[in-house]
Amino acid sequence: MSLAHTILGLLQQEEMTGYDLKTTCFDQCVAHLWPADQAQIYRTLDKLVEQGWISCSVEIQSDRPNRKVYSLTEAGKAEFSRWLQCHQPLPTIREPLLVQLFFAAQLPNAAIIKLLEQQLAIRNKKRAECDNIQLPKLEDCTNREQIMQRLVLDLVSQREQTYIDWLKTAIDMIERTPN
Repeated sequence: MSLAHTILGLLQQEEMTGYDLKTTCFDQCVAHLWPADQAQIYRTLDKLVEQGWISCSVEIQSDRPNRKVYSLTEAGKAEFSRWLQCHQPLPTIREPLLVQLFFAAQLPNAAIIKLLEQQLAIRNKKRAECDNIQLPKLEDCTNREQIMQRLVLDLVSQREQTYIDWLKTAIDMIERTPN
């Protein structure tokens, strides 16, 4: 998966500015799937224009800076459709915390528990963010788009809950293990 294809998918839904993509999409609806900062988004938009997958029109505004509005081209639609049908390999996952824990036997229990509790707080926050996303429950979805978005959100939420459960187990085990 790439940021470029995420942007193509979002622009397929509607034309947007780079700012709209960041604030409406990457900070809200897809933050749990593919985070991106403003600079990454604008660099990718420039590349997509160069590839002919999106176009950019400038809206003149008298009381504000001009707006660059991006929209999907036919070539972009074709590329996005092609990508949607491609098998995605398993991602390479790098978990710095797990590498730390692999070597953490040399640390006192309190230091290990502190690392785990910090991660637990972060995972609880991410799970809460998922819970705050406004989508109908799967059985209440009324269209394919809602069903797909709910299925994805459910997996992300379940993954976070699994990590939370594992962290609690790890904390409990370390607390019961002699230094």
